[in-house]
Amino acid sequence: MMLDKSMTKPWRSETRSTLTVVPEGDSLHRAARRLQVLVGERIEAEAPHPRGAATGVAERLDGRRLESVEAIGKNLLLRFEGGLVLRSHLRMTGRWWVQRRGARRFGRPWLVLRGSEHEAVQWNGPVLELDRRAAERRLGPDILAAPPDVETIVRNLCAAPQALPLGEALQQQRLVAGIGNMWMAEALWEARLSPWRPLGDLRDDELRAALAAAAKLMQRALDGGRDRRRVYRRAGRPCPRCGAAIRSRGQGDANRIAYWCPGCQAGEDSPAA
Repeated sequence: MMLDKSMTKPWRSETRSTLTVVPEGDSLHRAARRLQVLVGERIEAEAPHPRGAATGVAERLDGRRLESVEAIGKNLLLRFEGGLVLRSHLRMTGRWWVQRRGARRFGRPWLVLRGSEHEAVQWNGPVLELDRRAAERRLGPDILAAPPDVETIVRNLCAAPQALPLGEALQQQRLVAGIGNMWMAEALWEARLSPWRPLGDLRDDELRAALAAAAKLMQRALDGGRDRRRVYRRAGRPCPRCGAAIRSRGQGDANRIAYWCPGCQAGEDSPAA
């Protein structure tokens, strides 16, 4: 099998530049690509960190063959022989590195999966569990599927509480899997839609435009493209499209910071803006 050279490179250089960025769906798909170097190998598993050891994952996976790796939304699913599936969710701080077997490292990772030439190292958890069906039940269609199931996502959004703001809805993984705060902000700027518009105020074609923008931007990032951020973490700076000052404000129960341009993103503004 011919391998993409990027699969065999350690994550070290990429991780240095993304430590402050919350992992989103494209990061998990990138991790799945790199972990392909271990597929087909019989794995030596260990859990150097006490919290990783407490999951009991390493001892159950040790000696088993890794059959496949896939990303679904923000979840990484590793299928091992015997029907065991490891689910990894990175939340705010987790990272996967792929490096040469035995490469020097500092600290204690939660999990190490070691093949004949490479090893995958999982840092900072926080979710490692042997569970597939529960993950799939909780997730909507993956925005980075080829192609994404846009019509099912639109139906999910139309069935959700219609007072829910669009920016918050796009980050609910049970509705659509993979979109985080950064790509929500950038996709809605691309689609010229305010993150504050309630779902009930949006036409189906506007929902499709937001989803298409998210899929396009995230796929470009997954393929190695470098997009300049238009609104994310640019509060107070001029919008590159209309020149209005970009705004930011916490949104929803999780108080994730929404970024938007009040000049060219159509719809309701922040209630307290």
